Amino acid sequence: MHPSPSAHPLHPHHPLDVELAARFRSGRRLRGIFNGLPSPAIVEMCAYAGFDLVIIDNEHGSSDFLMTEHLLRAARASGIPALVRCLEHDIPRVLDMGASGVQVPMVESAEHARRLVEKVRYPLPGGAGGSRGSAFSSRAAAYGAFGGPAHTALSNESIILVAMVETPGAVQQAGEIAAVPGVDAVFVGPNDLAHSMGHENRWTEQPVQRAIEHTLRAVSAQGKCAGVLALTPEEEARYAGWGGRYFATVTTSLITRAFRQAAQQDRAGLSY
Repeated sequence: MHPSPSAHPLHPHHPLDVELAARFRSGRRLRGIFNGLPSPAIVEMCAYAGFDLVIIDNEHGSSDFLMTEHLLRAARASGIPALVRCLEHDIPRVLDMGASGVQVPMVESAEHARRLVEKVRYPLPGGAGGSRGSAFSSRAAAYGAFGGPAHTALSNESIILVAMVETPGAVQQAGEIAAVPGVDAVFVGPNDLAHSMGHENRWTEQPVQRAIEHTLRAVSAQGKCAGVLALTPEEEARYAGWGGRYFATVTTSLITRAFRQAAQQDRAGLSY
């Protein structure tokens, strides 16, 4: 029988950041930021700005697998836990790169969520655990330096799974998805939800807001972390009132807003 990995301090340069699981289970509010830009410097900036986590966006971003690994290195070096938003078939490679967890889009049902849990957990003696393929030569296991049963146990205990709800059918299943053991959080993608409900990108319209409220309340009622994109303090406050506590913004949104403000500021009296 192997001791729990939490009973032993990790090597100070261990590639896995295992703090994220405790943060998601703490009950406190979390602020994350999606980053789809292939720039380790941006990830470092997110860390130094004080975000609780960065979500490396491999669904809509432009990073290849090599750059994703560099982004994870930047996150670990600068002290910010990193999720990777990825498609289901990329889960094994992303986890072997050393992600603290995955955020998977378009989760439609509790059965779908159970399949995802299987993919992020290693199998254990006696048939427990999941179906994740095992290779200790990867970055997550420090290329074999921290492999073996200790790595298996550490990963199963610490890797986060966030299921994304983005369709009306998934909204109705939100409570059941959240109740699946191994699902740590359920996150509403309001843009996709609005589109799937026939409102284009207008997620502030009342039918979409009611769907978001239903989801956040259903997830919170299961004792799981409920999350949603929140681009303003007003949105965050409203969603927190509905049970949300994992809120995310987007690097490109913040950067573009800052550039626009700089470009449009009053230049009267300036000389060049």
